[in-house]
Amino acid sequence: MTEKTIPLLSCPAIQPVVDFYTALGFEVTFLQKSPYAYAVVERGEVELQFHGMKELNPEESLGGCYILTDEVDALHEAFRAGLREAYGRVPTRGIPRIGPVRDMSYGVRQFLMTDPGGNSIRVGQPTGGDSAHPPAPRETFARALHFAVNFADSKEDPEAAAKILDRALAVRGERPTDEQLLRILVLRGDIAHRLGHPDQARDLIDRAAAIPLAPGRRAALADDLARLGELREALGGEVPAGEGA
Repeated sequence: MTEKTIPLLSCPAIQPVVDFYTALGFEVTFLQKSPYAYAVVERGEVELQFHGMKELNPEESLGGCYILTDEVDALHEAFRAGLREAYGRVPTRGIPRIGPVRDMSYGVRQFLMTDPGGNSIRVGQPTGGDSAHPPAPRETFARALHFAVNFADSKEDPEAAAKILDRALAVRGERPTDEQLLRILVLRGDIAHRLGHPDQARDLIDRAAAIPLAPGRRAALADDLARLGELREALGGEVPAGEGA
């Protein structure tokens, strides 16, 4: 017998969840409205099941699962395209939402989504590194980025990440490299956007976009520059291009 684990997740209403996963390219293989709401969605080998819980507040949901893939970038692009078509935009804040794809310090490249039920869906591709958190860098700005990325895009605690980055930006007597400053500003702008502070987000992204980058450094900052472009789109394309991006 071959065993299989299937996540069973909660949601206050079934239809918004079904619509969300349909936009991601999942097939609805079972849908029931009575005697209780229940749905099953499948995409390739991935199967997720949902049951309705009317009293559930998506903002307080603790549900979630991890999906492993060997095509994380392709899935991220496909999911963003599907959500844009379904919602008329890519939802990057609030519920539902999809986050950026990035390399994490614990040996995985991943992105996070939150579905309409408040369930956190992590999609990751192992990169061959150690799955344990490595020691934090000792250098001031590398250390700040290390912790801020993990709080923002793993622990899902943007407020804590914002405090770390604000302290780094306020440091006197030390100066980050242009590459570090761009990464700090893009991540801080991303967090401001997630927290519903569009004016602050625009200012931070504007500052990041104005940083000049040597052509040879752009490849190393590909994820940050991609997020910069995504934030411009999310903020209505009102951030000037600048010299850096």
